[in-house]
Amino acid sequence: MISLHGRTALITGGSRGIGRATAIIFARAGADVAFSYASREDAARKVRDEIEKLGRRSLAVQADLSRPGEPESLVECFFGEFPRLDILVNNHGIWTYGRMGDMNGAVWSETVSVNLDSVFHVTNAAVPRMISGRGGTIINVSSTAAIRGEAYHSHYAATKGALNALTKSLAVELAPHGIRVNAVAPGWVDTDMSAEVFSDPEFKRRIRETIPLGRIPPPEDIAGPILFLASDLARHITGAVLNVNGGSVLCG
Repeated sequence: MISLHGRTALITGGSRGIGRATAIIFARAGADVAFSYASREDAARKVRDEIEKLGRRSLAVQADLSRPGEPESLVECFFGEFPRLDILVNNHGIWTYGRMGDMNGAVWSETVSVNLDSVFHVTNAAVPRMISGRGGTIINVSSTAAIRGEAYHSHYAATKGALNALTKSLAVELAPHGIRVNAVAPGWVDTDMSAEVFSDPEFKRRIRETIPLGRIPPPEDIAGPILFLASDLARHITGAVLNVNGGSVLCG
């Protein structure tokens, strides 16, 4: 029922986890998909090949989006291959440990640079082209940490809270240009980002018990809601933060 035929998408952090799952589900829905990756060329190649096996065009671009100029270069690379940008998914990010009082300032700055500043730079470069293309949709991948906070990860939670505020602000600002802006806020997801903490079976069991649905989702369970927000089924939704957490954080 959901079709993205004739549309093009750019996904940041698309070689693994939620980004990879989103790239594949978009291609299955009929979209051509470009994505960025930080360093794993082998993983990026596999995603690109899978998209192309589905009969869609694909482009993988290596980029460190925290470095000056690289977000803008990513957008330019996209438009070197595709005529218009219909869907932008800001998915990339890092999650590191930091206890207040002991946290190195560099740790804070790196998280802000990767999780927030680079989203601004990618979006700032893409929006004029989306306006000239007469619309589209932007989906930011946030986190439940933005809503309830997260001890020892305050720097991460702060960037995701800012991302929610950015989402709502841009929804109002860009609505006259036919651009919808929403966010998806996952809870715990079984991805590479959480692999280290989930290597402890007891910790993983405790996390599972905090989720009313009783399961830690795979990335595909987050990609589905992203696909919905990218589709015409969500054409009257903008400025929303869609919580996808199995009931672990209830708000709305």
